[in-house]
Amino acid sequence: MSADQLRAQLDTLEAQYRALAERQLSLDLTRGKPGTEQVSLSDALDGILEGDYRASNGTDVRNYGGLDGLPEAKALFSKVMGVPESDIVIGGNSSLTLMYSVIDFALNVGLRGAESAWGNSDELKFLCPVPGYDRHFAICEHLGIEMIPVAMDANGPDMDEVERLVSSDPAIKGIWCVPRFSNPTGCVYSEETVERLARLGTIASDDFIVMYDNAYAVHTIDADAPELANIRDYSVKHGTESSVFQFGSTSKVTFAGAGVAFLSSSPANLAAFKQHLGFQSIGPDKVNQLRHVKLLQSPAGIAAHMEKHAALLRPRFAAVLATLENELGDTGMGEWLSPQGGYFISFNTRPGLAQTVVKLAADIGVALTPAGATYPYGNDPEDSNIRLAPSYPSLKDVQATAEAFVICVKLASIRQALA
Repeated sequence: MSADQLRAQLDTLEAQYRALAERQLSLDLTRGKPGTEQVSLSDALDGILEGDYRASNGTDVRNYGGLDGLPEAKALFSKVMGVPESDIVIGGNSSLTLMYSVIDFALNVGLRGAESAWGNSDELKFLCPVPGYDRHFAICEHLGIEMIPVAMDANGPDMDEVERLVSSDPAIKGIWCVPRFSNPTGCVYSEETVERLARLGTIASDDFIVMYDNAYAVHTIDADAPELANIRDYSVKHGTESSVFQFGSTSKVTFAGAGVAFLSSSPANLAAFKQHLGFQSIGPDKVNQLRHVKLLQSPAGIAAHMEKHAALLRPRFAAVLATLENELGDTGMGEWLSPQGGYFISFNTRPGLAQTVVKLAADIGVALTPAGATYPYGNDPEDSNIRLAPSYPSLKDVQATAEAFVICVKLASIRQALA
């Protein structure tokens, strides 16, 4: 496109942008919250126990105790994680709390005794696949753990780089992972990647752990979405069970703020962690655990429930992806993946434009996740990645936001080209 053609297109875009500003929009694609219709799918949780507060083993769930969760909750959610019932702990509503507790325990107490505490070392590092989940990065930053970015592709983290780093630097104590419908790219880790992650314990420092946050294990949008290989099977194969911590929750299955979280690791890790947990709590909310078992019942019940979620999410994702393709598909102004599950669409502008696009959007009333949020310390070296989260707004607002977003991308791109 010639400079004259670009200037003509710029005039049109600036007029469209001014028109959007005059509409005083109030649109938001910032966080991957389930929409009101989605959380309403689980309203049956209210009153589902009908006054029967006895668990299958006779436990009165209204009382103290049961530090590691109800047997029936273990039976159900162990199937989601693909682990034995004996190797899972059922907690409160937040898997993020469990993740923080594991890192804090490893740092200050030690997973395998005081001598194994990371805090004994002068230097601590964590591998962070990017773009990735900002709350993972926030835990490391808060606890003073240095973060090392590792590139992601459609198969997951660059495992050649991961293996090179962990085998050469004993200060690296772990890696963050969101293996299915990764936040924000939506990729599903390949089977080779999963096995290589499980094998890291054979080449890394003795106190290295894989923080495997399988937050979107059951969150498919497309029926033919790829499955995720079972990391526990590979950790057993390679004798590295104690180097892997798996996490999950029902936060985007039932009530986002009142779900059930769970973690799995080796029996030795869980025994140590439960002892540590016993100083924090007398027991989790077992009433809520029993409510969830009654509502979801089985893996088939979970799948049926999640298909109702997918029916609500599908048109929202389709609206954004179709708008991106129709407006930007052959322009070279952006790149993105089309996820088959999860909650996000990861969009890359031309280098140097993500902050500009986010500000242009903000100035007309369209809130986007801050540029750089998907990188450690908020520093995206290319200044290109923007995470879009279309789940919470109405379909009408999702469409309006997507249309406004592409105008901002075009405007920033053409201004850059003319400059």
